[in-house]
Amino acid sequence: MDQLGHNTNMDIEKESTTFDYSKRSQWLRAAVLGANDGLVSTASLMMGVGAVKHDVKAMILSGFAGMVAGACSMAIGEFVSVYSQYDIELAQMERDNGEIEKEKLPSPIQAAAASALAFSAGAIVPLLAAAFVKEYKMRIVAVVVAVTVALMVFGWLGAALGKAPAVRSSARVLFGGWLAMAVTFGLTKLIGLHGL
Repeated sequence: MDQLGHNTNMDIEKESTTFDYSKRSQWLRAAVLGANDGLVSTASLMMGVGAVKHDVKAMILSGFAGMVAGACSMAIGEFVSVYSQYDIELAQMERDNGEIEKEKLPSPIQAAAASALAFSAGAIVPLLAAAFVKEYKMRIVAVVVAVTVALMVFGWLGAALGKAPAVRSSARVLFGGWLAMAVTFGLTKLIGLHGL
């Protein structure tokens, strides 16, 4: 009896310590994608504007407009997507047993709010970095440094939560962000120099 009780406790303990990380993938993907999207798109927009307009006000306004537009876009996209999923799952529940289990259905409003919040959390990084630096070249450096640190943190966080290799994940996120900022800066500078 004692041995049986010991084995049962071991099984319960084993079950409580094992966790299926693939179940985290949906919300993790949305959160990391939203924050990374906000960070990279806002920083790239600010770098593009900064390539042709050295005024701090222009950079901040473009970044703020990008943050608001991006957060709204992400929220609306997530709401529509999750609402479609909600409709499918609701119809399936009705077909299966005619009983609707509301607690098992996804929440489009929560998904939309989380997506907008994640985007805004990422977008605020380059805005804060640029807001307090008046001199143009130092402002560009401040944005690049702040975004670099945030990209590494987002890459590491995504890897840690998903139990994936941290260095590879951080490097992928970092180089992708750098590439987006460099391309936006370079193309906007080129168009700005040659006029439209």
